[in-house]
Amino acid sequence: MYKAKVAGVGHYVPENIVSNNDLAQLMDTDDEWIRERTGIEERRWVKEGDGNTAATMGIKAAQMAITQAGLEPNDIGHIVFATISPDYYFPGCGVQVQEALGIHTAGATDVRNACSGFIYALSVGNAFVKTGMYEHVLVVASELQSPFLDKTTRGRGVSVIFGDGAGAVVLSKASAKEGGIKSCHLHSEGKHKEELTMKGFGTQHWIGALLEKGVNPDIHFPKMNGNFVFKNAVVRFGEVIKEALDKNGITPDQIDCLIPHQANLRIAQFIQKRMGLRDDQVFNNIQKYGNTTGASIAIALSEAVQTGAVKRGDLVCLAAFGAGFTWGSVLMEY
Repeated sequence: MYKAKVAGVGHYVPENIVSNNDLAQLMDTDDEWIRERTGIEERRWVKEGDGNTAATMGIKAAQMAITQAGLEPNDIGHIVFATISPDYYFPGCGVQVQEALGIHTAGATDVRNACSGFIYALSVGNAFVKTGMYEHVLVVASELQSPFLDKTTRGRGVSVIFGDGAGAVVLSKASAKEGGIKSCHLHSEGKHKEELTMKGFGTQHWIGALLEKGVNPDIHFPKMNGNFVFKNAVVRFGEVIKEALDKNGITPDQIDCLIPHQANLRIAQFIQKRMGLRDDQVFNNIQKYGNTTGASIAIALSEAVQTGAVKRGDLVCLAAFGAGFTWGSVLMEY
């Protein structure tokens, strides 16, 4: 068995900034209401016609990660792309990355695990490198949520949370002296699948019925039982982080940086307090970007490296919880 390391990181977010005050012009809400419940101050939403899609944002993040890794696109052996907002129903976005970057005929695997998407995709890429199947794997997570949000007072509990953006990493085979990914941990609990869902586009909705009755916009808006999701998230976050630490004989005080999925700042603060972590041991950027679903950890990791919050040799724990329910963690030496 080999060992995989994060050789390069990258991220991209749309230029269009949407503040809480901007949302107050669309629905019955205000800056204080949003900050108190989520910790979010602003988010990035694409503008219709600006050229941003899940694939194009992912491509920009991928280019940055490949460059930082000191590689050329053709060095990539496989692409793993995580999103629940693809450009097409099929094929997945992975092949669009392959085409845009001119990556020979590398395989492309697509992952659909919502907020846990990057953790699942990272685990897949890690397995590819560990088994020796590929030396370099590109892992991309990108989400375009804003076009499918109910931007009225009825939908404010969800629409104020989400943002658009993409992040990427290059996983490469590590030498014996280098750190790399120590372990990955994945879980699911399908009995709660309808507590956080978007039912549109699914094949339960037959084309004949849609043509006869018309498209019901409600099935294309994400729905969330906020309190129920919050209560489950704080439990599962704690469990899966502990699982990673116990697996590797690590205590919380030894973590240099915990990067949780940017779902809600209150969840991150709850976990931080429970684990007894200092402020400088936890990286959050939800204040600026909102919840970018599967892309959030990838964006946060890239930004943490870019700002110096994560340095080579640091022990980093990544953890996510989301629709499905699915959740997972990755412990690595960056």
